Amino acid sequence: MRHYRDSNGLECDAVLHLDDGRWAPVEIKLGGEKGIFEGIKNLIKLEDGLSLEYPKPAFKMVLTAGGRAYMTPEGIAVAPINKLGV
Repeated sequence: MRHYRDSNGLECDAVLHLDDGRWAPVEIKLGGEKGIFEGIKNLIKLEDGLSLEYPKPAFKMVLTAGGRAYMTPEGIAVAPINKLGV
């Protein structure tokens, strides 16, 4: 797991590096719906700003402190930390 920030202002709280070489950006938002919407917006901006030479992420996720788990129309998983498996 790593943090990502580039010179163009693109950033992500965490980037998961999977064993098979795939990757997944995760925004961590612990404070309510406004933060979740900001995280979704940032993940879309991040993917749109990546060079075509990079593979698409395996998934995109906003990690929250609580609430329900769901998938946005943009294909971004919103998941409370207590729903993640070990």
